[in-house]
Amino acid sequence: MGHYDKKQNSPKGLVIALVVTAIIMFMEFFGGLLTNSLALLSDSGHMLSDVSSLLLSLLALWAAKKPTSDSKQYGYHRFEVLAALFNGVTLLAIAISILYEAFQRAINPQPVQGQIMIIIAVIGLVANLTSAWALMKECDVKDNINARSAYLHVIGDTIGSVGVIIAGFLIMKFSLYLADPVISGLVALVITKSAITVIRESVHILMEGKPRSIETSEVKSSLYNIEGVVDVHDLRLWTITSGIHSLCCHLVIDSNASSQVVLSAATQMIQERFGFRYVTIQVELL
Repeated sequence: MGHYDKKQNSPKGLVIALVVTAIIMFMEFFGGLLTNSLALLSDSGHMLSDVSSLLLSLLALWAAKKPTSDSKQYGYHRFEVLAALFNGVTLLAIAISILYEAFQRAINPQPVQGQIMIIIAVIGLVANLTSAWALMKECDVKDNINARSAYLHVIGDTIGSVGVIIAGFLIMKFSLYLADPVISGLVALVITKSAITVIRESVHILMEGKPRSIETSEVKSSLYNIEGVVDVHDLRLWTITSGIHSLCCHLVIDSNASSQVVLSAATQMIQERFGFRYVTIQVELL
């Protein structure tokens, strides 16, 4: 196993997160209506986005396993990136709507039932932590952009639940009804940061960006270190999807070197050391 090998993504974690999120979504929605809590209603709205996003992530995981075809020669791996981009955009849209509603409530604070808020939010917190644990255990939430976008949705829910608990405590103890929209706004800002990160990374991949974990200079230096290589040019690195990278380049070799030996050594090194799945190298004699 090389340095760049990644954890396989299992649908099990996504399924667990999907079921738990859907249950908590309905609980927080009706709880928000009962308590008149914007924090609960906004969190349930965020969870509605999460349910659709988790479903899309599951679909992307399934699509990525489909075999290549003549028209889709890299397969359907990019569907994961499109799913992540959609998830990032929905996260951002939810955050903006929460900020708007929080501003309206801040201008005109409304009575909220803090004790019921806390009970519902604690149940939601436990459920969200369960979902986050399932995703971390079954999926590569660090390096797979599709799994990470789903994980960030769940983390956003977890932060939201903590925020609701804090707001409920302040309301119950001090009748500080302004805490409800203020906490909601702070949660929305955290969600916004996560959304922008996912969107930026998705666009980077769709724009054929270089793998962020790999330095072009390091790859070039490693190619120069192969015996017989005189020059490296037209070096291109890009990402198909999370953990699947492509490389192409031209190697100029000494006239006394064997082109087949150099080609084999370069291809093996690129695949084993840097984890590139697709490697195209053209060898030219000096």
